[in-house]
Amino acid sequence: MLAGDEGAFRTVYRAVQPPLLRYLTVLVGPADAEDVASEAWSQAFRDLDRFTGDADGFRGWVTTIGRNRAFDHLRRASRRPVSDQTLEDLVDLPDDADVELDTLGRVNSQAVLRLIGELPRDQAEAIMLRTVLGFDGPTSARILGKRPGAVRAAAHRGLKQLAKRISEEP
Repeated sequence: MLAGDEGAFRTVYRAVQPPLLRYLTVLVGPADAEDVASEAWSQAFRDLDRFTGDADGFRGWVTTIGRNRAFDHLRRASRRPVSDQTLEDLVDLPDDADVELDTLGRVNSQAVLRLIGELPRDQAEAIMLRTVLGFDGPTSARILGKRPGAVRAAAHRGLKQLAKRISEEP
């Protein structure tokens, strides 16, 4: 991407952001995924002059940054004090809220991401990187800091568990 080329950035962002956001949703949850993605993009912009490689390498680089920001976020969140008040005490919700879903596909995607998020972290990350984001074994292994065989095995175990959970869902 040429320095200052807004069109090139828009193209790259539109290709990388949606799968990155899905991956981060599994790591930190839907409420915080966009904030973590913003932090990742901010760091990527700051460090862009350090990146060398092709388009797939860039996706892997941004995903690695996102993963690191997600773990930073989870560490910070674990140190925050938790209130004893329930959400209902804090928010005045209408009794009969009628919320329409955007599309059936969105519901299914959210349900699958929720199920993936319930898997052990190594399996969830391997599935997200290999299956959802489409990274190859070596790129996924670099992102996770593992051997490609370990990533393939974790993805396989996770997909088997996921298939079992999906078949048990009503």
